[in-house]
Amino acid sequence: MVDATREIRSPLRVAIDARLNAYRVGGIPQYTTQLVTALAALTPEDEYTILEHRTGKQPVATAPNLKRCRCWTPPHNRWEQWALPLELRRVRADVLHCPDFIPPFRRRLPAVITVHDLAFLRYPEILDDDAKRYYGQIAAAVRSADAIIAVSEATCRDIQELLHVPAERIAVVAEAASPIFRPLDLDPEAEREINGVPLIAGGFALFVGTIEPRKNLETLLRALVQARATSTDVPLRLVVAGPRGWLDGPIFELIRELKLGDHVSLIGGVGQEELLWLYNACRCYLQPELYSGFGLPVLEAMQCGTPVAAADTSALPEVMGEAGLLVAPTEVEAWSDTLLRLWNDADLRANLRCRGLDRASHYTWERAARETRAVYERVAR
Repeated sequence: MVDATREIRSPLRVAIDARLNAYRVGGIPQYTTQLVTALAALTPEDEYTILEHRTGKQPVATAPNLKRCRCWTPPHNRWEQWALPLELRRVRADVLHCPDFIPPFRRRLPAVITVHDLAFLRYPEILDDDAKRYYGQIAAAVRSADAIIAVSEATCRDIQELLHVPAERIAVVAEAASPIFRPLDLDPEAEREINGVPLIAGGFALFVGTIEPRKNLETLLRALVQARATSTDVPLRLVVAGPRGWLDGPIFELIRELKLGDHVSLIGGVGQEELLWLYNACRCYLQPELYSGFGLPVLEAMQCGTPVAAADTSALPEVMGEAGLLVAPTEVEAWSDTLLRLWNDADLRANLRCRGLDRASHYTWERAARETRAVYERVAR
């Protein structure tokens, strides 16, 4: 972990690549937005040039020390390694930060990259051809980078093991949940319609994430069937909030096969304000993911006071600590038992709520910004 207590020296000029924000929400764009906002407040003497794609309608963030640089080169474009260095010639900076894994290899600036996870190396089958081309550059990226930020100790270990990077080249800087996520004082059985789906507070368990094989929704669906068979009088319902991803067809087929159409609601992608309501309204949050570089939805849920159960793999135990229930990711019976415990035991939910709020308070973007700024300074100086 970077020493967050070291003295911050100013000023620095930092360029941050935020072009992906024009194309996606959540994940890396959310990380970039929160980090830029926190950095601008932390060191107002520094100058931050934010590389944004010209199609982006809104700036990533606004502050007196943030400057927009509109770029023509799209993120993940096959000509990116040739076009982006040309655009960077007009940027005056001491260091370039690339939050989306891959830096320009031909550059005049020292570069810091953030590696969020190495799921594409652990599970190469999850990538389509375009993603394989882009993330296939990761070995060259870690060789090229002047410093590497890993968002968790688990990801740090993966970088060392899978890419053979010495530990001293990696700084572990944990991310944080957006400050928007907080406990709400909802009325019992408050109602809301999201993407055309009517929901009642306390009447559903929640999962947040893109529908893709790594998220392991199959285990959760089978656990729901088993839990309903075990407790026929319990009105169990699962809400899945997240966009469709790759290889998601089998999940829809499984829902039909298991006859879960009345008990599972796939509501699609949602905005942060809707997500805030969902975390507060759900009875519990479930994360059976096979592999996670950090597990941001787990932290968001805990920051809302939501009782959480997560898979005991990769970074999830590290982030959650003892504030939630850990379950083997593919053990259907264990997930069924856990769902029923969380659904039926109000005392357990209250206990996990307190523990989760305390655990989440240790993760802040101010801390992440301070530790990231220390990496910039080390590289630039």
